[in-house]
Amino acid sequence: MEKFTLINNARSRIKGFEPFEDSSKNPSMINAILISYGCVFKRSSKPVMKGSRIESIEEARNEYKKLLEEGWKKTYRFNSFLKKNGE
Repeated sequence: MEKFTLINNARSRIKGFEPFEDSSKNPSMINAILISYGCVFKRSSKPVMKGSRIESIEEARNEYKKLLEEGWKKTYRFNSFLKKNGE
């Protein structure tokens, strides 16, 4: 499963979706998604990440689908700023 980043129509907010691997369990089994969210103040600068949370795969899918319906678009521009598993 790969990382996905969505940006709103105003290009001011982003949300990143990536697999969350619990190190205490089987690392090859993904049963949750880390959702990171932040604000973009300038297109040329790093986004300000406000926080993150862990959701079930089903809840993350529902949120992703809802954001797409609201007009959010998929982007790869900010993927490098979203750190793996909130590190």
